Amino acid sequence: MDLSHETLVWVAKTFGLIYLVILSIAVVAYACWPARQKEFRDASTAILNREDRPWR
Repeated sequence: MDLSHETLVWVAKTFGLIYLVILSIAVVAYACWPARQKEFRDASTAILNREDRPWR
């Protein structure tokens, strides 16, 4: 089997696309997972908490 440049480019594009789609789905699923809601809510308001402010 002779691997030409075009064949390697096709394989890289095809499996690269599949890899990125699966990775994107995994990231969105992680971010939207119900058990993670409290963690992300706490992180989004952490900068607004009173104990994080400089002492006056």
